[in-house]
Amino acid sequence: MKNGQTERMKKLIVTAVAALLATGLTACGGGGEQTLRVGTLSDSRPNAYQENGEFTGFDNALLKDIAAKEGLKLEFVSTDFSALLGQVASGRFDIGSSAIAQTDERKKTVAFSDPYNYQSLGIEAKESAGITDENSLAGKRIGVVQGTVSDTWLAANAPAAEAVRFPNDAAVLSALKSSAIAGAVFDQVSAEDYAQKNAGLKVTKAITTNIPHGYAVKKGNSDLLAKLNDGIKKAIADGTWQKVHQQFEPAIPVPADFTNK
Repeated sequence: MKNGQTERMKKLIVTAVAALLATGLTACGGGGEQTLRVGTLSDSRPNAYQENGEFTGFDNALLKDIAAKEGLKLEFVSTDFSALLGQVASGRFDIGSSAIAQTDERKKTVAFSDPYNYQSLGIEAKESAGITDENSLAGKRIGVVQGTVSDTWLAANAPAAEAVRFPNDAAVLSALKSSAIAGAVFDQVSAEDYAQKNAGLKVTKAITTNIPHGYAVKKGNSDLLAKLNDGIKKAIADGTWQKVHQQFEPAIPVPADFTNK
């Protein structure tokens, strides 16, 4: 065989092997085995937090069950809530999981799954702060996580309060405990948890809303959205939703929408 023919044969063999490898890699990386990156929080009990190196909480435990039902593989990554929706919209995360209230403003940035819970808030303060409800917040420094429903609720319902915005729950709680702020507005379940674990703090008022929580996905990702919605329906129907709720939010009443009938 001449040298030219030998070189051409080598090139054909290399091309064939590369094609086979590419096919194999595509098969392994596609379909249900693709790992989805989930942006979540590490400090927002009981909704989304990290414990013993594992991401857990109501939202994440429910999402894990949905993933098992739908054949999805997940990788959880911690981030700040204030950055989360932008990171989902940019494609850094496939899913946002952190008790995200579905507001009209947020729907401009991302798409949401069907509801899997409803938003409730809690005003929290020390006994000595003189804070009882929204009417007692005027002129006081009140902590909120930037960009949350707590933030917008405070602006709308206590405009005379001085809103002090933080990147996450841990920073708000630290400021509250050190009296750098007079009070704070958290998700109700988080507020109850913080009051239970920190002597001197109490939830002075609970505020219920009809704003639904949903998992956030990038706009246009209809396939993933359909799987999340199907998984939510299955989790409600087989009683998993109520089991997860009982584990993480036993003191909060179960909305009628999430009972398995």
